[in-house]
Amino acid sequence: MSTATESQLIAPHGGELVDRTGERPDDLESLPVVRLTPRELADLDMLASGALSPLTGFMGREDYERVVEEMRLANGLAWALPVCLAVDSAPDGDRVALADEDGTPIAVLDIEETFGYDKEREAERCFRTNETEHPGVARLFAQADRYLAGPVSVFARQESKFPELHRDPAETRALFAERGWKRVVGFQTRNPIHRAHEYLTKCALETVDGLLIHPLVGETKSDDVPATVRVEAYRALVQGYYPEDRVLVSAFPAAMRYAGPREAVWHAICRKNYGCSHFIVGRDHAGVGQYYGSYDAQLIFDEFEPHELDIEPMFFEHSFWCKACGQMASAKTCPHSGDDRVFLSGTQVRELLGRGELPPEEFTRPEVAQVLIEAYRGA
Repeated sequence: MSTATESQLIAPHGGELVDRTGERPDDLESLPVVRLTPRELADLDMLASGALSPLTGFMGREDYERVVEEMRLANGLAWALPVCLAVDSAPDGDRVALADEDGTPIAVLDIEETFGYDKEREAERCFRTNETEHPGVARLFAQADRYLAGPVSVFARQESKFPELHRDPAETRALFAERGWKRVVGFQTRNPIHRAHEYLTKCALETVDGLLIHPLVGETKSDDVPATVRVEAYRALVQGYYPEDRVLVSAFPAAMRYAGPREAVWHAICRKNYGCSHFIVGRDHAGVGQYYGSYDAQLIFDEFEPHELDIEPMFFEHSFWCKACGQMASAKTCPHSGDDRVFLSGTQVRELLGRGELPPEEFTRPEVAQVLIEAYRGA
């Protein structure tokens, strides 16, 4: 790895990449056990790897309160969403073992405090709604009533669903340096990449050294396209339509919060830790239902000082195939309207796939459509 190139990559959030891995403690069997939910397990793994730098554990009250109210940690550093561990009551002692869904201990937490919190306020501030139809709000209201805070030490990392795509922030940074990339744009996705997404990633790639396609592979809604299908579609697309030496596909282990604007900022900060200098924010980033305006996830970045986040957001409008232009375009670049613009809704695409029909090539590359059709047939 080139040390010179590594030093020219963007610094992690807060200045240093955190490492919260450690040895299995000798007294593990004597510790009380807290079993984590899938979302908390995803957060724990990201704490271990430094993806949530500068956090060293689950948030205490001071950090939590300021994040909820001001999108900042207690020290003033920008941070958009709580990273907390919910428990029914304060455990005995000063340490607990953290266990996976099967009850197997994988980490320890040194208890700093437990505190109560206002679920309604967290929902309103972080999700902009307290309606339980919102999946993030439903999860929040269903969880325990206190938060347990303190630094963690993870001695057994979660097994990745996609080991060949699993790369911690230190690893993506090393790869970027090895390839001589200094300016890297990150692309968050929880959906297959259709022509519109391909267009905006390639527009972004024109201005930087490399592209990190970083699909989220943690917990999502039951009606989202499964990660295994999406990853297969990403492979098919990248092999056929991107320059191999300028793109990297890697798994992002986070669970979806569906927090819209705040999650867009949180996703950007996480990608900064992975070494990205730029981050694509498209239409309705991390949104769900009708809870957020189409471009609220872009407007929220105005609430920070210019360049304060260090990672630079790249904003894109909804794109489409224009018959008159004969290419992909957006309202910023295309003067045409009406029937010249080819839009297909997700519902329409699912209907076509369900019938085994390929969507128009103006919407989806045939290789991607084929992966999706086979998945629908096997469902």
